[in-house]
Amino acid sequence: MPTSSSASRSPYRSMLFVPGQRPSWVEKARRARPDAIILDLEDAVADSAKAEAREAVAASIDAHPGDVDLWGRPNGLDTPHVGFDVEALVRPGLVGLVLPKLDGRDDVIRYDALVTHAEHRAGLPIGSTRFLASLETAPGMARCEEIAAASPRMCALVGATARDADTARSLGYRFSLEGHETLYLRSRILLASRAAGHDFAVCGMWQDIADLDGLRTFARAQRDLGYDGQMLIHPSHVGPVHEIYGPSAEEVEFYRGMVAAFDAAAAGGAASVDYRGQHIDAAHAKTARAIVARHGREDRT
Repeated sequence: MPTSSSASRSPYRSMLFVPGQRPSWVEKARRARPDAIILDLEDAVADSAKAEAREAVAASIDAHPGDVDLWGRPNGLDTPHVGFDVEALVRPGLVGLVLPKLDGRDDVIRYDALVTHAEHRAGLPIGSTRFLASLETAPGMARCEEIAAASPRMCALVGATARDADTARSLGYRFSLEGHETLYLRSRILLASRAAGHDFAVCGMWQDIADLDGLRTFARAQRDLGYDGQMLIHPSHVGPVHEIYGPSAEEVEFYRGMVAAFDAAAAGGAASVDYRGQHIDAAHAKTARAIVARHGREDRT
């Protein structure tokens, strides 16, 4: 699992939302052992509870034992809440901010200025708060490449293509489990994230809490496309999602064998080897090492 103190981060398999005004739910979320928790001040909090939620998330961050990465989602730039949200969230113990409903590069720059000010006030190193861009509008998705490279703080994009939410309303598509209606969007966002050198890429949520089989099918489709993990709205989704996005025992055994076979061939002066009927060279071995190494990090969580 990634940790806020780690020098190099493993990709997140799971980022679990917790409504900001529900501090008792943070402990419940921690027990599910997601890779990250997102303390939400935006859509999950009614306008009448915004101030209360800010106080609650600040207290949750201050009391957090550090066993899971904490992120925060402020309200949008077009709201009167955003400045107060950023000041409440940006403090020691927070890894970064999930930036909602971005329309382009200028939005990222505006958040960057707010966060720099908050880091000064909190005594944090400038630039230490990371950004994850949530692409939920047609302009934001159309400009995903410029958003991906808009700030050195940016470390990930999320393709928020869930059912019935902001993106569906903005684009007008009808959600299907197969995802044909958003395949182009999810592919383009993933490519933009990889091209920008981000740490990870996550997809949007599965909103049917009780349908774990549907969750698994949805997660497999995102994993096969290349996503590292996804955002979640319920603790019961953490286990199935980790199963899907983490390599299986069979995959780990296969790739460990590939590394061993290539290393033995290389020691004998060969540049390639036949491994279980497949032609394997240095490029394949490099991929195999990355998969085995990631499994080793996740296995220690």
